[in-house]
Amino acid sequence: MEIGERIVQKAHELFMRYGIRSISMDEISSQLGISKKTIYLSYKDKDALVDGVLDIKINKMQCNCSSVQKNSLNAVHEMFLGLDIMEEVFAGFNPSFLFDLEKYHPKQYKKFTDHHNTYLYDTIKQNLEKGIAEGNYREEIDVDIIAKYRIGSMFLIFNMHYFPHGSYPLSKLAIEITDHFLHGLVTEKGKELITKYKLERKKQLL
Repeated sequence: MEIGERIVQKAHELFMRYGIRSISMDEISSQLGISKKTIYLSYKDKDALVDGVLDIKINKMQCNCSSVQKNSLNAVHEMFLGLDIMEEVFAGFNPSFLFDLEKYHPKQYKKFTDHHNTYLYDTIKQNLEKGIAEGNYREEIDVDIIAKYRIGSMFLIFNMHYFPHGSYPLSKLAIEITDHFLHGLVTEKGKELITKYKLERKKQLL
C-alpha cells in the first residue's frame, strides 16, 4: 500500500470513530509513525485529506448499494439488506463526523450531500419502481417525492436536536424509521414480506 493510501485509510478510520475536528494531522502522523511533513506531501491540508476520506466513503456506499441490488430477491428484501449494511457501518461511526463536516468543511459537506441527492436518490427511486412493478409497493405513490422523503428520513437520525448523541443507538433509529417508511409503502403482499424478513432477522440474532 502506497503512503498516500495509508494516510487516507488511517484518517478515514479515525474520523469515523472520533469525528473530524478532534483528530489533528499530528495524531494521524503519530498513529502511522511518519512525520507530519510526509502527510503534507500527499495532502496539502486537512480539507484535502477530508476530501480523500469522503471518496472512500462514497465509493464504499456505491459498492454496498450495488451489492444489495444484486443480492436482493425483491424490493422489500433490498431494504432489509440495506439495513444490515447500515448496522455494520453504524457500529464504528461517530455522528460528530457529519456535524464536523458541515461546520468546518462546507465544500466537502456539499460534495457528500450532492452525492446523496443524485446517486442515492437514483438508487431509492429504482427500488420504489421495482417494488411497484412487483406489486409489493402501492402503485399510487409519487416516486420522486417518496425518494426525497426517504433521503431526508435517513439523515434525520443524525439530527442532534431530535436525537442527541448517545440517546439511542443509530442502528435502532435506522430500524424504526425504515420500518415506518416501509409500512407506508407496501401493499398487503409487501406487508407479508416485511413480516417474513423481520422473523428471519430475529432468528439470526438469537
